[in-house]
Amino acid sequence: MAQKKLRVAIVFGGKSGEHEVSITSAVSVFNALDKSKYEVVLVGIDKGGRWLLPSETKVLAHAENPRLLKLNKEKELVSLVPYESNKSLIRTEPSASGDDATSGKFDVIIPILHGTYGEDGTIQGLLEMSGIPYVGSGVLGSAVGMDKDVSRRLLKAAGIPVVPTLVFKKFEFAKNKQAAIQKAIKEFGFPFFVKPANMGSSVGVSKVKSEADALEKFELAFAYDNKILAEKGVEARELECSVLGNDEPKASIVGEIIPQHEFYSYEAKYMDENGALLEIPAKNVTADIVKRIQDLSIHAFKVLECAGMARVDFFLDRKNGELYLNEINTIPGFTKISMYPKLWEATGLPYSKLLDELVRFAIERHAEKTSLKTSYDTDEEC
Repeated sequence: MAQKKLRVAIVFGGKSGEHEVSITSAVSVFNALDKSKYEVVLVGIDKGGRWLLPSETKVLAHAENPRLLKLNKEKELVSLVPYESNKSLIRTEPSASGDDATSGKFDVIIPILHGTYGEDGTIQGLLEMSGIPYVGSGVLGSAVGMDKDVSRRLLKAAGIPVVPTLVFKKFEFAKNKQAAIQKAIKEFGFPFFVKPANMGSSVGVSKVKSEADALEKFELAFAYDNKILAEKGVEARELECSVLGNDEPKASIVGEIIPQHEFYSYEAKYMDENGALLEIPAKNVTADIVKRIQDLSIHAFKVLECAGMARVDFFLDRKNGELYLNEINTIPGFTKISMYPKLWEATGLPYSKLLDELVRFAIERHAEKTSLKTSYDTDEEC
């Protein structure tokens, strides 16, 4: 008797500056999932936060350039209805096409929602309340990993080296913009970087090279977040490591991003095919540095309460050899050329098998969590 397929939903798109990146990742995940094991349902979320039917999203699997697709259909509606009892996530309103593929149960959700409203604990909270296993970190790990300010404070407290940083809030910045800019200049000199605290894919990140361009670049970062970071400019190599697992996570080999632009910007990552080179494994890195990166990646994964997967990014200072943990990504890019799956492939775990493992870890973690008590029985002995 054939084993029943697991019903898997890929949720992607979303209200984020990384919307288009999410679409690209979702296409790759859809194509790589073994259809003999999984019944795969695509669930897109448009930029306004509206959930779409599979009839509106399944075209993604055949798109020549998914980054150009816009998830903004209006002909059909989806209402979000979490059901703890039967693990349903969404149900459809009556559709002329009769497409109700989103009705019913899901065995696992794969959230491929990069950035805000996806990587920050929001969708994870919804899935927790829905009682559905899902891939990746929980509410706490996702929220902490997303906030570069909070994560760096926790990492630093755990003895993990991080890039020197100043934090600015929008309401404080508005009171005296020049004072904030001068504080960053005095602390770091030129160049330094400014970036939103809660954003990925280098969206809103700028290199500040003079006082003349500082205000414009601070305001660009504040366009994406109410809290931004000013960060010491480090002339560094960018090294990355992938982590996989729950209680006993493992680290991949180490790779290097070699930007062909001034830094690893959004344009270099996604708009210029020659914007960066991936070197896997990283060359001319000592065995001691590789081991330290792997150990720090696992340590950071545990400190920030992550689960399932994460890509951990490091800076290796070219001048003095200092190693800094730059950030952790709890829903890393998942295209076939993305560093997270490519590092695991080079470590010996192919893309489709990596997805199998992520699904397995999601189910395992959910089973452990549901075994816990959620009510207090007054008749029990103390």
